[in-house]
Amino acid sequence: MIKVMWFLKRAPHLTQAEFADWWLNRHAPDIIADQSPHLKRYVVDIRADDDSALAGKPATEPDWDGIAEQWFEDEAGYNAVYGRSDRPTRADTLANTSAFQRMVVHEYEQEL
Repeated sequence: MIKVMWFLKRAPHLTQAEFADWWLNRHAPDIIADQSPHLKRYVVDIRADDDSALAGKPATEPDWDGIAEQWFEDEAGYNAVYGRSDRPTRADTLANTSAFQRMVVHEYEQEL
């Protein structure tokens, strides 16, 4: 299994709420439809608007407004999606983000 995390920064014309609405209600359904059957799991993590009640708040705003977590069975599944030049969600991503970055990770779940 391959896990890919995408870090996204919203475009300047979007508020955090507008960015969340775009991602959850328009972009995520398009990602799922476009990447099926290769995409095995998709999770979107949106930055909280206000975390001031939590201890340890950073002095500056985070670099990223959200993270997408994607699971693919193997490299062939990932490449079947991201190796295509006709990905319809790419233009949508570019129009609604100011930056994004990919990180391929190995996930190690710990027993509690």
